[in-house]
Amino acid sequence: MSQRINRIIGQLKGIQKMVEEKRDCSDVLQQISAIKKAIDGLSKEIVVSDMCEFLPQKDITRVEKMIDRAINL
Repeated sequence: MSQRINRIIGQLKGIQKMVEEKRDCSDVLQQISAIKKAIDGLSKEIVVSDMCEFLPQKDITRVEKMIDRAINL
């Protein structure tokens, strides 16, 4: 999980540098979109890991799919 967080922090710093360098808007927006997806992935990982403590192993995959659908609404 900490690797995901560090990757997101690195992406944010990259966007900060892009803005300071006055890079093209579409390039910055593309990076923002990548960060949104990374944050969604982190959110899913956090929720799934928390819920898995209370679920039987056989239900975990089904719950992961439900969470993924909810996050991507």
